[in-house]
Amino acid sequence: MTVLAVDSLSKTFDMHVLGDTKVVGLDDVSFDVRDGEFLAVVGESGSGKSSLLKCLYRTYDPTAGEVVYHGPDGDVDLAACPDRTVIDLRGTTIGYTSQFLDEIPRVPAVDVVARPLVEQGADREEARDHARELLAALSVPEQLWEAYPATFSGGERQRVNLAQALAPKPELLLLDEPTSALDPETRQAAIDLLSTYLGSETTVVGVFHNTDVVEAVADRVLVLDEGGLQRVVPIESYNEEVMLG
Repeated sequence: MTVLAVDSLSKTFDMHVLGDTKVVGLDDVSFDVRDGEFLAVVGESGSGKSSLLKCLYRTYDPTAGEVVYHGPDGDVDLAACPDRTVIDLRGTTIGYTSQFLDEIPRVPAVDVVARPLVEQGADREEARDHARELLAALSVPEQLWEAYPATFSGGERQRVNLAQALAPKPELLLLDEPTSALDPETRQAAIDLLSTYLGSETTVVGVFHNTDVVEAVADRVLVLDEGGLQRVVPIESYNEEVMLG
């Protein structure tokens, strides 16, 4: 079953400081994402990976095309639906994380991770217990759990950010380079969590640079090039391409 159907998605940026020059971020991109699938998005820097994720989450308003989410309450075109609908979906069924933690001043890491669960109605202490489990699984030192993420290293912040995104197990999760700042050991902890924690309950579209992560977690791989869709291939075919390349 298809969970997300992207049809002719395009995004053009108007660069006013450059004499209203138009820069193409995405150009006529179409693909489907299946229920429970982990779709990895790869490509060179500037190929449109982050623009794609931001259009799916509606951080960017697409210039053209459709992004139809086949959710439990019916179909919604995320490219055109009212802002209120997008906000409601973000709070219940669609999750997103970038490589940068949007810090909340003077809030301990454990509460940053627990917050989406509490907002969904979970008991605060149960949510904090679950947050501690995720932080431990991602090898965040226990002495940091009650500390403020503003004092953390880039890799530690990234792990807190990933834990926060995973905590509520959204039906659709968008990951924008969530492991880019991690060393090999902590990256493996993230891979293990992504492989086991979400299961088939969550459909994932994730942008990655690291081939090891893609090989470990993806079912299919979507390759972008200069804003256009180059191909979508099963992970087995992608692995063969990498080996031959």
